[in-house]
Amino acid sequence: MSFSRFERPVVIQLSRHGSERIVFDVNDAATILLRDLPRQTVKSKLAMDTCLQVLRGKAHPPAARRAFVAAALEAKILRSD
Repeated sequence: MSFSRFERPVVIQLSRHGSERIVFDVNDAATILLRDLPRQTVKSKLAMDTCLQVLRGKAHPPAARRAFVAAALEAKILRSD
């Protein structure tokens, strides 16, 4: 789904000794939010909702990217924005 790609990828690191992951699109971001974040917060829920809106065609990828970056920053997994 090329319509859900981020203009610029987001780099995260899920654990201190884990390798960095490059998040290229909304699907990747949603999967990480769902499976890999240790706890749900207001920011992570907002990011998931925004990702779902993009996948449904009701929002644009930059909105999901901004929300994902905010959730990653809060979770202290953001390495590069």
